[in-house]
Amino acid sequence: MENQSLRLKLRVWRQASSQAKGAFETYELAAVPVHASFLEMMDLLNEQLIGEGKEPVAFDHDCREGICGMCSLYINGRAHGPQRGTTTCQLHMRHFQDGETITVEPFRAAAFPVLKDLAVNRSAFDRIQQAGGYVTVNTGNAPDGNAVPIPKTDADEAFMSAACIGCGACVAACKNASAMLFVSAKVSQYALLPQGQPEHRERVLSMVEAMDMEGFGHCTNTGACEAECPKGISVENIARLNRSYLAAQLSGGGTSAVATSD
Repeated sequence: MENQSLRLKLRVWRQASSQAKGAFETYELAAVPVHASFLEMMDLLNEQLIGEGKEPVAFDHDCREGICGMCSLYINGRAHGPQRGTTTCQLHMRHFQDGETITVEPFRAAAFPVLKDLAVNRSAFDRIQQAGGYVTVNTGNAPDGNAVPIPKTDADEAFMSAACIGCGACVAACKNASAMLFVSAKVSQYALLPQGQPEHRERVLSMVEAMDMEGFGHCTNTGACEAECPKGISVENIARLNRSYLAAQLSGGGTSAVATSD
């Protein structure tokens, strides 16, 4: 297997800037190692393009360890590609066939404008987190394990929610480009713990309002977001967000009304 390689045809979205009109361009690679990651395959493509005196393809990447959430590529019609529970950087070429045509696009969402080629601006997620993703309680040094009594089920759920890396696959997978899974995960990681209670109402209202202002769509209830999330964030978080949002409105009001699912 280690000595095998693939011949591939790539249909890659090229777009010079946010204002420019984009289009697919087709490239061929003759010898892609099956053990290479998808991003390493993109590196090989760029080396080939540079050698031909052409502009390399712009795409986001950073840690290449499935942690940072930067590798936001839409591959053959799926966010992060065909392998479930996998970021693009963790996707390997052994999951593709020799001679296959692979279509590579940027995430498609109005709130994620294309910067260049495959790179999109996901700073909308940053602004949502800035709206309420913090605690003011002085956490101090790490307490003893049993100093703060937290049910293990709550601690486990908070940890699983905090596993969200903000890659945006949920938005790309949703037909309405909803950010509900992302926002609900960021709310849940605090809502399930006592340290997050002082700002809970303000956090829910502020983050949902920020989500609306960024132009994300309504939740579709199809579950595509959970299916494509590389970290397996559960849609149960969306139900928790909706309950928290309704309770926050009833306890003091709020201006936004798009946290509820269609």
